[in-house]
Amino acid sequence: MTQLSLLPQATHFFTLRLAALGSTVLVDRIEQLRLAYAVTTHDLPVQCHAMVVLPDHLHAIWTEVGEPRFAERWRRIKARFAQGIGGRAGLWEPEVRHLAIGSAEEFERRMTYCRMDPVKHGLAKRWQDWPCSSFTKTSAAPRPATMAFAAQEVAA
Repeated sequence: MTQLSLLPQATHFFTLRLAALGSTVLVDRIEQLRLAYAVTTHDLPVQCHAMVVLPDHLHAIWTEVGEPRFAERWRRIKARFAQGIGGRAGLWEPEVRHLAIGSAEEFERRMTYCRMDPVKHGLAKRWQDWPCSSFTKTSAAPRPATMAFAAQEVAA
């Protein structure tokens, strides 16, 4: 994967993985991950449409607010989490996988992927039952109308 070089107001689907596949540290220490996320996004705001945390990886859909800072934001979240659980070096895979989302249909596909990933991995029978997900906080998921590309589609 290449270095993150992203445009302002672009929406991206991200995947971050732990180096030790099969680890459960992300859900075992979910409060530390939430703290690392909260502190980082307080300093570097981003619009988060979805996030799901599984035992050894996570997915997120973000739209940048202002200057592109995705790479720095993920670097800080990863470092703060690792430090918060004892400073474990090599905890994360170095790559942050990302995919630009360019249409409302792709946005919906990625939202569904995030929502259903715990079910796919056998961690929950229904997506509503997985506690480490932004979807379980509200019954209504964010809609594509909140995204920058939706305004571009309307203007076209």
